[in-house]
This record gives sequence, C-alpha cells and structure tokens, in this order.
Amino acid sequence: MRAARLIKMVLLLQSRPTMTAAELARELDVSERTVTRDAQALSEAGVPVYAERGRAGGYRLVGGYRTRLTGLARGEAEALFLSGVPGALREMGLDDAASAARLKVSAALLPSLRDASRTAAQRFHLDAPNWFEEPATPELLPAVADAVWDDRRITARYRRGGQEDAAREAVREGERSGAREVERLLEPYGLVLKAGVWYLCARVAGDGGFRVYRIERFTAVAADGERFERDEAFDLPAFWAERAEQFARSILRSEVVVRLSGEGVRRLPYAVGPPAAREALAAAGAPDEEGRVTATLPVESEEVAHSQLTGLGPEVEVLAPAGLRERFARDAARLAGLYGP
Repeated sequence: MRAARLIKMVLLLQSRPTMTAAELARELDVSERTVTRDAQALSEAGVPVYAERGRAGGYRLVGGYRTRLTGLARGEAEALFLSGVPGALREMGLDDAASAARLKVSAALLPSLRDASRTAAQRFHLDAPNWFEEPATPELLPAVADAVWDDRRITARYRRGGQEDAAREAVREGERSGAREVERLLEPYGLVLKAGVWYLCARVAGDGGFRVYRIERFTAVAADGERFERDEAFDLPAFWAERAEQFARSILRSEVVVRLSGEGVRRLPYAVGPPAAREALAAAGAPDEEGRVTATLPVESEEVAHSQLTGLGPEVEVLAPAGLRERFARDAARLAGLYGP
C-alpha cells in the first residue's frame, strides 16, 4: 500500500513543478504529516525530493528527475490500455495520435508486459450506442474536438429539432427565442458521448453561462483563432451529471397516480427511470391493507406513461388521470378477450 503511494507521489511531482504538502495530501488521501514522512523515505531511497519551506514553498524533484514506467504491474498496464475509447477517438480524429501513444507506452514497458494492449482488448470492449440505432458520426465533430483540445473559441450555428425537441432544448439552454437556428460564440470546454450521441459542454462568450449542445445539430463551426482562459474550477463529469439530472426532470411535465404491488415498487425504477421512481416512492405513504403503495409519479406525458407502465402489467393500477385509466381498462379488456376462457 505504501509502495504504491510513494510511486504515485513521485509521478505527481513529475507532472507539476511544485506541490504543497496540502495538495499532495489531498491527492494521496493522507495527512500532511504522512506526506512529510513519505518525502523523507523517497529521499533516503535516492529519489531527489526537495522541500522548500515558506509560504510559497512545497515539494519538487531536483535536476529533472524522471522515473520509468517499468514499475507498472500487469493489471496496471492492462488498465492503462483500457482507458481509451477507440471508436470515440476515431470519431474525434485522434485515432493516429492514440495509436502512436500506445506504441510509445508499449515500448517503455518491460518485455513481459508488452502484450498488455492485446490481452486487454481481447477481454473488454465498449459499445457506446444504444441497441437498434445506427451510430452516425457528426460531420463537424473533429472541428469541435480540435477547438476543445486547443481551448479556442468557435462561432457555431445550431439547429433545433422538432417542436418537442425545441422545447427541451429551450429548457436545456435557457433560450427564450422561438428561432429554429441560432448563432453563438462559444468557449468549448468538453465533449460527452452519451448512448452514442455526442454533446458539447460550452460557455457562451460574454454571459459566462455553461450550456449543452448536441453536436449533430451544429450546421456550421468556425474557430476564430482566439484562445480562451479556462475556468480551472470547471468539473466536466460533475457538470454533466447535474445537467443530465436537470434535463431528466425538466421533461417530466405531467403526473399520474398509481397503486403498486410490492413487485411493482421493485420494478418501477426500471420502467420509468430511477430519478422519477425515487421521487414518487419517497413521497408515497405506507402500504394499504393489500400491501399496495399509492404514489404520484412525474411523467413526460400520458402517452409516454402508458408505454412505460404497460411493462409492469398487473403490478400497477393507474388511478388518475381518468383518460389514462380508461386506456389501461381497454387494454385489460382486450387482453381478457385474448386469454380469457
């Protein structure tokens, strides 16, 4: 455990000119006192770790010291080759760069570990798109990816989808205009591949707000050559998780009242999605004398609710709205006609 921590400490100091004890403690998940002891242990082992005291002090490596990758274990080497997503890299136009990087890493490994890329690729494969959908690479994705890597502003024209999609995009982007196509000067911060669909997380130049754009709806992208200064506090995974939850909630504009069996309660998150199910069940009361729970469920529309709740079969009874309950009653009558005596 300590050996792995010492190696990580050396690699951290290689990647940055100087790190304070507090920064190292945070990265290594230890106390600052442990950082001091580890630095002393590295120094005694011949690693030139130098401690600078004072307000602007910290730890650094002396004389351009570099460690080699020969300390990697087989599991670590195989995990390293799993960190890339080949299809995504190819779509962003980075396949050649990734291939060259893999060759360089392989050359630096011990001979006994140089088959790590092959063994990892034969055991794990990421297939990002949804089932029954033909993945399509957005034509402008490489241009957007270049701007993301170089921190360069882009002027982009963005086409909204149909009426329903436009309403969703308006919620997601905070737009008030009814125009079907808009032009924005964007600072592109990061790309997200979700279920085979590419999204750009960007800050709109001038207003400081971060928004999400679907790459396939860009009709034109032009880099203006001007670099922007990134907000170092921006956390792409955290931002995406927050916006994804906001979007999921924003489309739930209707409610249905349902009565669920114990099995229906268990299966509800798989039918309508965990966030909506959690919200409904948290506000539900205690089970009735038949062991059924009555809950108010947020849904996108009655049409969508019918499709989702049909999968629960007799484990759910729709109480309201009346139109949806009547629809399930008609379904039940048709089923009785097919399967009854």
